This record gives sequence, structure tokens and C-alpha cells, in this order.
Amino acid sequence: MNNFLNSQYLHKHQSILNHNKKRLTQEQVKRLEISFDSTKKLEPEQKLQLAKELGVPPRQIAIWYQNRRARWKNQSLELDYNALQLKLDTTLAEKKQIEKENELLKVELKKVNEMLIAIKQAQIQNELTQGSSSFQEDVSCSWVNINNNNINNNNYNGSESNLPLDEFYACMKDMYDVY
Repeated sequence: MNNFLNSQYLHKHQSILNHNKKRLTQEQVKRLEISFDSTKKLEPEQKLQLAKELGVPPRQIAIWYQNRRARWKNQSLELDYNALQLKLDTTLAEKKQIEKENELLKVELKKVNEMLIAIKQAQIQNELTQGSSSFQEDVSCSWVNINNNNINNNNYNGSESNLPLDEFYACMKDMYDVY
């Protein structure tokens, strides 16, 4: 008998709880969304006014607002994450491109250093074979006298000369045409 009374009591209270927690209609949700768009934080007066307008308990309005705020924050975090991910992807692509360009420049610098060493060796050979005549008189390139230590130690950074690379290569071509 006691079980029967308990089940009757539970059934009565569950139906009251279920009655208070009705699902919101589309119109009610639209009205709450409009209210949420204007104010993310629900004030007590606004909660009571919305509850009265929509015919739902104030607690249900408060819970809806709380859930909607949580969804809004998650959406905001997701948008921020996507924006950061896009920036990261762009930065990584730029880094990869810069590394690729850096490798190409290293290869080019190595070739230039090898050419400069060959020029210095040719200059020495020319001075030995021709005696007093100077290699610079044969070739009119202003960068021939770059500090030999910088070239041999691979410390040449281009600051000793303002000669554009195209002029350097043109001069190098002329040098090889002479020999």
C-alpha cells in the first residue's frame, strides 16, 4: 500500500514538473532570439516580462538564456579558432616559401662564391704569367678586389659592394669570355 501511495505522489509531481517544462514553440523561440540578440544578459525584470508575454515560467526563460549564451560562446570560440587556424596555415605557407627561397639563395650564393674564388685564382695566375700587368686592367669589374678573407670564409654579405646582381653576372660572363 505504501508503494502505491509513493507511486501516486511521484506521478502527480512529475506531471506538474513536466507541465511546467513544455517545449517552446517556434514563435516563442523567435521572440527569445530577438531578445537575446539585443541583450545577452537577462535582467530579472526582462525575464518576468518575457515569461508573461510567452506564457512560460520565468525559470524556463532563464534556462533558455543560459543555454543560448553557452551556445553563443561556443560559436564565438569556434569562429576565433577558425580565424586563428587560417592565420596559422597562412603563416606556415609563408614560412615554407621563405625557407624555399632561402635555400635557392644559398645555392646561388655558393655559386657566386665559387665564381669569385675562380676569379681570384685566375687573377693570381694572370699576374704570375703576365708579370706587371694587372687583372683589373683586363676586366672592368669594380668588385674584383673584394676582401679575399670574406670570400674564402663565406662571410661575404654583400655590404662591401652595392653592385646589383645582374651587373655582377654580366661582368662574370665577360670574365669567362676573356679566358
